[in-house]
Order: sequence, then structure tokens, then C-alpha cells
Amino acid sequence: MGKISPVSAKYIIHTSINIEGVVDGPDVIGAIFGQTEGLLGNDLELRELQRNGRIGRIEVKHDIRGGKTSGNIIVPSSLDKAETAIIAASLETIQRIGPCNARVKVEKIEDVRVSKRQFVIERAKELLKELTNNVLPDSQEITDEVAYSVRMMEITEYGEDRLPAGPNIDDSDEVVLVEGRADVLNLLKHGIKNVIAINGTSVPQTIKDLSRKKVLTAFVDGDRGGDLIIRELLNVIELDYVVKAPDGKEVEEITKKEIFKALRSKVAVEQVKMEMPKEQLKENISEVESKRNNYEKRKMQPTQKKEYGAYKEMLDDLVGTRGAYIIDKDNNILGKVPINELVPTLKNLNDGVHAIIMDGVIDYDTVKAAERSNSKILIGSDTKFNPSNTKIEILTKKDF
Repeated sequence: MGKISPVSAKYIIHTSINIEGVVDGPDVIGAIFGQTEGLLGNDLELRELQRNGRIGRIEVKHDIRGGKTSGNIIVPSSLDKAETAIIAASLETIQRIGPCNARVKVEKIEDVRVSKRQFVIERAKELLKELTNNVLPDSQEITDEVAYSVRMMEITEYGEDRLPAGPNIDDSDEVVLVEGRADVLNLLKHGIKNVIAINGTSVPQTIKDLSRKKVLTAFVDGDRGGDLIIRELLNVIELDYVVKAPDGKEVEEITKKEIFKALRSKVAVEQVKMEMPKEQLKENISEVESKRNNYEKRKMQPTQKKEYGAYKEMLDDLVGTRGAYIIDKDNNILGKVPINELVPTLKNLNDGVHAIIMDGVIDYDTVKAAERSNSKILIGSDTKFNPSNTKIEILTKKDF
């Protein structure tokens, strides 16, 4: 009599038996073959299926207690799914085993391939764990890059001003204050999660509130713009420490080593004030006022009406597209890019850009990218950036 190797079985029928009397295993096997004989036709005759290897050896496990017998029947099958289900259902037609009444019930049909897949998954986990524990340096760099991308996804919006920030502002006693969203992303990428951005506006109320209850460290670019921001912060909030990026570098572009080296070298605000002449503090206030006055003048004496009309048409044309036009001094469209690609595109343009028109809200990162491209005009549907803090002429829909 042929039988199925456990390797070739695709399904296993698990069946329970309850017998009102005492019987042995051979009695159960005899009842299975005897009471299903001729029930399903020649093609599904159990004896024939077992003879040609389609049904494996039927195993019976039973236990006798209190004059009654109970146990399990296990039937391996290499038939297809439907045929196996039919064989399983036929077992439930058995009503007597030996001289006793019996009840047979199919508990489940196990797909052996599922069990094998589960084994593959569990074994793969073990192998991956071993591989991770013995990872090579090159592989570690890949792992770090994946971890960095997860950290970059942790950026949130904090406070009523919805400032870009890391997830640990409320949980930390100390907070690192930076200029814009790109700076927040760079610090998050390297594991610093208690970071928040001014976002290019004149110091928001959220930052003022934080400065009264947190130890606040300002981390600014290593250029004159960074110095101006420090001066403005000293006049507005209760700052505790000051950190500057290496000379000529911006916080958004420095490496992990440069970030932590700078933070270790933070300077107490008292020392900064001692080293900064009082005239500079006063100069800062007058410089901000001067920028604001210049902006108001630009508002009073705007670009030529003809040029304004052309810009308005372009802005209207962009509505709903989430795109941006890059314009030259002759009002020709140099190109159109999606909003999310505008900043990286402008980083590669150092000349020839006169105006930028976008179907979106102007923020700190957009203004900074526009300044790098030497653009003169930046137009959007709205703005989060204080126009008095830049030389670029910022316009929105309400200005037309």
C-alpha cells in the first residue's frame, strides 16, 4: 500500500472523534474505510487514493477514560483543495465505530505550505538578526541612511504659530532654536529631536513663550545673517546660549560631526552680550526698522503696472496646479516646476532669475532659496515670512 511522504503532502485533515464506548485504533481505521466505501465514487475511493499515493497513512491517536474513547484522526492529502475538502466532509458521515455510537468532526484542514512559509519567515528573522549583529561597515552605512530617513519623517508643527519642530520639544528641558525647516530636518537626521525653527518671521509668540520656560540655545548660520539673527533674538527673548555653524556654512548643510562640535562649544548669552558692543544692539533695532521702512516704500511705489499685470496673469494661471514659474528680467518664463522641487531647483540657479511666482505659501526656505538665486521678486498666494526681513520684494494675491 502506497503512502505519502510528509514532504509531498499539501494538506492535512485534522479530525476529532468521540465514541460512546471502548474501541481500539484499528476499529477506527476500519470504520473510516468501511463507512465511506462507495460514497464518493471510484475517483475518490479512499483505498484507491491511498494505494496510488494521493492519501497518506491515516493516523489515529486515542485515549480511553470512564468507559469512553476520544482522540484525533490525521489524514495527509496531496489532492487539490476541493477534493481534500470532500474527503474531510465524508469523514463526518461516520456514525458508529465498532459496536459503539460515534461522533466525528473535522476541526481544520491545514495547508502545509502555509506552515512552511511561516517557518521560512521565522528562520529569515533569525538569519537577519545574525546578519545585523555581524554587519559589515558598508551595510551599516545603509542602515544609518534608512534610520536617518525615519528621523526626518518625525518633523512636526509646534504651537499656535505651527513652527517646524522635532517631536521632543515638550519633553526636553533644553530646546535648540534654528532659522528654518531645512535646519530642523538636518538636526533631526542626526538625532537631535528637541529643535524648533523661527521660520523666518520676526520672532513668533511661540518662541517667546518657550524662552520663558525652557533653556534656549540659538543655533545659527556661520555668516553675517546669523549674527543679525542673534542680535534680534537678544532684544526679544530670554536666550540662554548661542551656537554658530562653522564660518561660511549653514546649519542645514553641516555634517553630524560639525553639529555636535558646535553644540559642545556653545557660548553663554552673558558672554555674547559682553563681546557685542552696545552700539551693535542698537544698530540691530534700527536695521530691522530700516528694512521695514524700505518694504513699506516698495509697497507705496510698486513695480510698474504693466509688469504687475503680467505677474497677476501668471499667478492666476498657476492656481490649483501647485506649480511655480521662474521668470527672467524680460518677463519670459524660464521654466515651470512643482512647488516641492522649487527650492532645490533654485539652488542650482545663481543668475538670470528676476522673479518667482508660485501657487503656494511663501516660507523661510523659499525666501532663502530665492535670495541665493539673486531673485528680485517673489510672489505667492500667501506668505508666512515677514517681508521686512529680506531685500526681495514679496507680494501675494492681495497686493494685486
